[in-house]
Amino acid sequence: MICCLSRFFRICFVTALLAQLAVSQTPASPAAKDSKQNLAELKRDGGSKAHEVTSEAVFAPAVDVPRDIGEYRIGEQDLLTVTVWREPELSGTVMVRPDGDITLPLINDVHASGLTPDELKAVLTEKLKGFLNLPQVTVAVREINSRKVFVIGQVGHEGSYRINSTSTVLQVIAEAGGLREFANRKGIYVLRKENGLQGRLKFNYDKVIKGKDPKENILLQPGDTVVVP
Repeated sequence: MICCLSRFFRICFVTALLAQLAVSQTPASPAAKDSKQNLAELKRDGGSKAHEVTSEAVFAPAVDVPRDIGEYRIGEQDLLTVTVWREPELSGTVMVRPDGDITLPLINDVHASGLTPDELKAVLTEKLKGFLNLPQVTVAVREINSRKVFVIGQVGHEGSYRINSTSTVLQVIAEAGGLREFANRKGIYVLRKENGLQGRLKFNYDKVIKGKDPKENILLQPGDTVVVP
């Protein structure tokens, strides 16, 4: 009986030993190998790879934001929002009249045309000092209605068109629907009033679109009239 038990224990011991040996010789899975390899590389490089990824995220190239050229000057029919801090009865939205003035409570008429928002803010602040202690004023242009030109003659759609600081004759003609079939492409001109006198600026459509004379693509100003014979 004792002999049989001893033999049984020997068989169990040998079976367990063989199973353990088989497990130790089983090849590691690819994922396990990769994990161990990555860990070893990080330790060897001192974490440089992780730092490299972070650096790329932080120091990505910045996107250039275009800036406006100069400051906007208020014109006739522009809609302005004037805010006086803690004085709602003195705040509101006003339109610049044809004479260039705006009307506000207490201070009545104030000339705004030709001023920048900051310059108008300074004028209003000074005028309100007679009624308020340390008035705080902000001026915002809500709608720009003064920067317009007029296109008449042989174009798709005559009328007035809003412009910005970079609008040219060619761009406004395109906005007006382009030239009609019988338009005088070489006889176009711009009427402009300066110092009370009206002048005429020539514009050769064919030269400009062919790139022969880019300077002739006139930069428009508010109040200009583009005439297409």
